[in-house]
Amino acid sequence: MDEKTRERSIRKSRWKMYFTILVLAFLATIFLSLNMGFTQIPPLDILQVILKNIPLIGDSITLTSYQAQIEPIVMLVRLPRIMCGALVGAALATSGMIFQGLFRNPMADPYTTSASSGAALGAALAIVFGISIFGLVTTPIFAFIGCMVSVLVVYSISRVGSRVPITTLLLSGIAVGIFELAIVTYLQTIAGDKLGPLTFWLIGSLSSTRTTWTGVLILLPFIFVGVVATFLYSRDLNLLTLGEDQAQHLGINLERVKLILMVVGALLAGAAVSISGLIGFIGLMVPHLARLLVGPDHRVLLPASLFTGAVFLVLCDGVTRFLTSPSSPSEVPVGVITAVTGVVFFLFLLRRKKRIDAL
Repeated sequence: MDEKTRERSIRKSRWKMYFTILVLAFLATIFLSLNMGFTQIPPLDILQVILKNIPLIGDSITLTSYQAQIEPIVMLVRLPRIMCGALVGAALATSGMIFQGLFRNPMADPYTTSASSGAALGAALAIVFGISIFGLVTTPIFAFIGCMVSVLVVYSISRVGSRVPITTLLLSGIAVGIFELAIVTYLQTIAGDKLGPLTFWLIGSLSSTRTTWTGVLILLPFIFVGVVATFLYSRDLNLLTLGEDQAQHLGINLERVKLILMVVGALLAGAAVSISGLIGFIGLMVPHLARLLVGPDHRVLLPASLFTGAVFLVLCDGVTRFLTSPSSPSEVPVGVITAVTGVVFFLFLLRRKKRIDAL
């Protein structure tokens, strides 16, 4: 076995070990989070309730009276919230990974590309003006539409002839995002009694009113399509990191790939934001964590970002429920926890970089 083959084999073994650890951490995080809340439930009872609701296995399990009482708490309140949190975290992390690879900029994320601000504007319009369709709440729908429209507007503005320069795309995203957030700020000043719900949505939350099994079923197809499309274009993302000219010489249709990746990133961010509201720093921070773990190859960075984002947001949501007391009128929004964690993480990275530069 030559040196290159041996190095490739070692690298693949290391990746498999990391993925195994991430999957186990994901499962352990779900199980741990099921016990976080006002009602403390013994782990064995949680396991019994979950097994009872698994087809075929559940037929052979009989619940005690206590387990029957806690079954709705586990299966109808906590588990759908956790699954929504995992899907939102995975979607935001994958979206951030796409934008960072596309723009070749570690500071790119759904916020800097106007995806999040477009979703904020769409949701703000629905909340402030009380827009509904056949009596249904339209905030998630308008948030998703706002996200997609905003990204497509940025792409159109950035177009120069038949090309869309990456730098222009990034600057246009920042400019459009600032413009949209300015409108959102104005809507806050005229919101009146809608200011509370609007502010709570803008901060980001996984409260039980949003995170139901219906929310899980709505998110799944969008995230499945987005993740599969990202995997199919992971080689193109690797080539884009070499520069546009190099990527084009190596045979990729540059403009088509840019458009597809922009739409896929917006699709993932829009789907996540439509359920959770604006949750910051996940799209910015998690791809960095995953890159430190598995390296810059997007074929392995994708699953690493996906699972890391899911674990991170579920843990942060667990912390919000742990910090909320029964006497509190409302829980701490998970967006606050992710923002605080993100700031600490980036201060750590900056300090680490200063030490490396000083050597």
